[in-house]
Amino acid sequence: MPRWRHACVLLAALTSLLLAIILIRTVTLSTPKCTVHGRGERIKILTPPKIDEDYLEFISTLVQAVTIPTVSNFQHVYNTTAMSEFTAFLHKSFPTIFSHNLVTYETVAEYSHLFKVQGLDSKLTPYLLAAHLDVVPALPEGWEFPPFSGTHQGGFIYGRGTLDDKQSVVGILQALEMLLEEGFSPKRTFYVAIGHDEEVGGLDGARSIGMLLSKRNISLDFVLDEGNLSLTSCLPYTSIGSSEKGFLTIKLGVKQKMGHSSMPPRETSVGILSRAVSRYKPQKLCMLHKIQFSFPLRIILSNLWLFSPLVARLLERTPLTNTLVRTTTAVTEFHAGIKSNVLAPVAEATVNFRIHPAQTVDEVLELVRHTIADERVNITMIIAMEPLPISPHDDTAVGYMTITEAIQETFPGMLVAPGICIGATDTKHYKGLTSALYRFNPIWNSPTDLLRYSPR
Repeated sequence: MPRWRHACVLLAALTSLLLAIILIRTVTLSTPKCTVHGRGERIKILTPPKIDEDYLEFISTLVQAVTIPTVSNFQHVYNTTAMSEFTAFLHKSFPTIFSHNLVTYETVAEYSHLFKVQGLDSKLTPYLLAAHLDVVPALPEGWEFPPFSGTHQGGFIYGRGTLDDKQSVVGILQALEMLLEEGFSPKRTFYVAIGHDEEVGGLDGARSIGMLLSKRNISLDFVLDEGNLSLTSCLPYTSIGSSEKGFLTIKLGVKQKMGHSSMPPRETSVGILSRAVSRYKPQKLCMLHKIQFSFPLRIILSNLWLFSPLVARLLERTPLTNTLVRTTTAVTEFHAGIKSNVLAPVAEATVNFRIHPAQTVDEVLELVRHTIADERVNITMIIAMEPLPISPHDDTAVGYMTITEAIQETFPGMLVAPGICIGATDTKHYKGLTSALYRFNPIWNSPTDLLRYSPR
């Protein structure tokens, strides 16, 4: 047989083998459907096989926590009355923690809380579990139940903070309360840090806690904070946030001479700014109604070893997934004009960027200048934070492996991978204490549940 025929036969055999592998992996991919839900922050309560007192106590405690309106409005401006009430609530709800000889407790910046649980082996580096008690404001319009009602119905608890982040506060402290009651003594010392102003930057709460620990020369093995919410009924997959997007907010401004609308010039301040803004491609909000994998898509998702570049392009198609693979841009404010028949002397727009770890603040600013390319548009930086470093996530990373094993022990068969946290968290205030910063919430979500969050 000629050599070219041998080559063709071999190529055909390899192609058949490749197609067989792809087909087998495709038909074995499980993709149950997701359902669409309504509005208003809520958390699904997974009913255990046996309902006991601990389960009922957790539900009752979370409901009480949600009814306290611990709202942060602006930096250094928050509902101090509610936060004082929340302090009293913690003392009442977790009496063992506050009285146990292994626990050292202190308030920080008046309304934040720091617990130290002493371990048996002082040579081991401690770790820190973080959460926050504050929430963003909530108007009752659009909610299925009042935002601070803590309504428990249909297997859900409704209310501001059920997903962000009082479920973490109550979950951590409830677990610690139960363990201490059972005589638990940890081998490794750990801290529990609960900030009170994360929603407005954490400048008073978490930053003060981080500075306090630094002053005491405390080094941490790892930090686990709120973050990725990827446990879903659609796929047996979740991710641990090993990095966090940075952010940049700029103001674009144009100043022109004031004039009358009856004698408009060729270009006005509003027109110049509008053209500058139109050069961006802001992400359009849309609702992901359901996830149903067509056969071609099943082929791709079940064979990422071959199709990962294509998947990256597919992720760009919806806002919920596009934000994972790039820096995003959104025009959030536009102000101009003083009267209906007067040309606006000043036009301003606010633009917010969430910066992917592959880029820096300076690189984004340079792209902004290049994109606008108009000296009449003044660019002013309002606030910025670089993306946080990528934390270790291999099998030698104690924190990452500890979290992974806990997830898989609780949810057998769950696939775990490192990922990017797209929201801003308090972890930035602890980066001087450790290089291992992780973000994860063990919450079941459908894609549309993510739309119940309020932005920050």
